[in-house]
Amino acid sequence: MIERKLLGQRVREFQVHEFIASNLKNVGYSGTKIVRTPLGEKIIVYASRPGLVVGRKGENIKKLTNTLKKKFKFENPEIELMEVDGPDTDARIVAERIASSLERFGIQRFKGVGHKALSDVMAAGARGIEILISGKVPSARARTWRFYAGYLKKSGDASLSQVRRAIAAANLKSGTIGIKVCIMPRDVHLPDDMKIVDGVAPVSPVSLPDSPSSTSPVSSDADAPKKRSRKKKSDGDSSGEKPKRSRKKKDDASGSVSQVSSSKSQSENSSLETSNLQPETSNPSSSNPSSEVSQ
Repeated sequence: MIERKLLGQRVREFQVHEFIASNLKNVGYSGTKIVRTPLGEKIIVYASRPGLVVGRKGENIKKLTNTLKKKFKFENPEIELMEVDGPDTDARIVAERIASSLERFGIQRFKGVGHKALSDVMAAGARGIEILISGKVPSARARTWRFYAGYLKKSGDASLSQVRRAIAAANLKSGTIGIKVCIMPRDVHLPDDMKIVDGVAPVSPVSLPDSPSSTSPVSSDADAPKKRSRKKKSDGDSSGEKPKRSRKKKDDASGSVSQVSSSKSQSENSSLETSNLQPETSNPSSSNPSSEVSQ
């Protein structure tokens, strides 16, 4: 039920749009939007010349309001007119101008009409435009004439959603001539657009060091004294100096060696003295004085 209701609303909006477009000719009609309010429906009509839509003393707008109320069964329709910003870049308005020009001046001047529309649209700031005029132009044999300028997307999502398209018809003696207009406005954002920013300083390339010893890590202020003490130690080691502890150990070792050598010399001297004293004690004459007296 909800789907059917939504589809019915869309169909109704399309019918209102076609009805207003058929009634409002040569007034720069662009489109219609229906907004539902608690009081009723508000119909917003976009046109390049709203004064012609209103008419003298509001006759045209009153007539249009009564017709919409009876034909489409609106309870309390309220028509609001809005002026189009940039009518030269609106595809429907451009197509309507070409059709009215062909009906006024004839088919023999179709090239001038096409090039005039191209110049006006490109001067308004559009990125690109394409105009197709098909029918018995200018001879009795049907053919299609193409007028184009600038840059226009032909495929992809940008072509479907961001290119404005419109179709119009011009009724002439030789037959009906179809007009198709495609316009790409300037404010379209394409996925391949690039911007060059001026005034940005160039980034210098980072040079890698040859060896890890040549670089020093970046340190904070809190770690600064630690880094300095380590650097002093490393400088001392690289110059060949030894710490004080090693000097004390060396001095102690040399002192112990000298003491050992002195003790060894003293023991040798004592042994020599004892060896010299031993023969004197072993002499019997010196030990026994009574033997000399007996001889």
